[in-house]
Amino acid sequence: MRTRTLLRWLLLVQAACALLFAWALVGGGTIASWPLALAAGALIVLVVRMLITANNFLMTARFSSATPANFQLAAGARLKLFAEEFIATLLQSSWFMARASARERIYDNRTYPPVLLLHGYGCNSGYWSHLTPLLDAGGISHASLDLEPMLGAIDDYVPLVERAVATLCAKTNAPKVVIIAHSMGGLVARAYMRAHGEARVAHIFTLGTPHFGTSLASKGIGLNAAQMRRSGGPDAPECDWLRELGASETPARRALITSIFTHHDNIVAPQTSSVLPGARSIEFGGIGHVAMGRNPRILNRLMQELADLFTP
Repeated sequence: MRTRTLLRWLLLVQAACALLFAWALVGGGTIASWPLALAAGALIVLVVRMLITANNFLMTARFSSATPANFQLAAGARLKLFAEEFIATLLQSSWFMARASARERIYDNRTYPPVLLLHGYGCNSGYWSHLTPLLDAGGISHASLDLEPMLGAIDDYVPLVERAVATLCAKTNAPKVVIIAHSMGGLVARAYMRAHGEARVAHIFTLGTPHFGTSLASKGIGLNAAQMRRSGGPDAPECDWLRELGASETPARRALITSIFTHHDNIVAPQTSSVLPGARSIEFGGIGHVAMGRNPRILNRLMQELADLFTP
């Protein structure tokens, strides 16, 4: 089943649950008005989804790396962090990704290489709904991919990436592409370089990628989740697949990677799993995992990094 189809089914299930709650409230005499009961049913579903987001933060707390002093958050900032991540999760899964399909935009732009966008686990190309308008505004050619099957092995996505890179290079007359990848997508990008080398890679930006695995992957299903697992707490080693991937990389290949991560990631734990030796790291705080794809600080920094790399 495609990710978009699954998300639509989940929306239908949530709508059915809201109706069921409303029917129970009216039938039990708690609320007499159907419109009010439907609003209450929808609110109950939202609260359940809010609790799921809260649970993600609670689960990562057990395995989190130490937060540097300059990234410590006050109570108000923590509330903002949670609210932004909840809204991002809600809107991305229930609106943008549920409606999305892979896209391609080609512009006559000789300044910037074309950009290939790779999403993370359980997502699709709709994840990039807030970055693509910025690329459009800059006249930067780009394409997104739906990495399917959703629960497949990371290496199985490599042929999709190879074809997309070749297509972007051919359509733009560019020798290389920039890859911007969120979460698991960053591992897909590295697996692509292991299989095909870095000849067609100008640079790779990874956002919240668990380069050394995440303890929460043990809760996930699928071959790809297994390839992102760690065997224990914050100091536990990465799984064999990640270790072999790292062993395949030269210093020159690592130098092509910039890892952007947040010390308050609620999916990647420990958060320092995103620090890849030999690659450049850019740290943020007060931003959750899903929110990285729509947070203005992250997106503005990405666009600035592109300008710094490729503007004469």
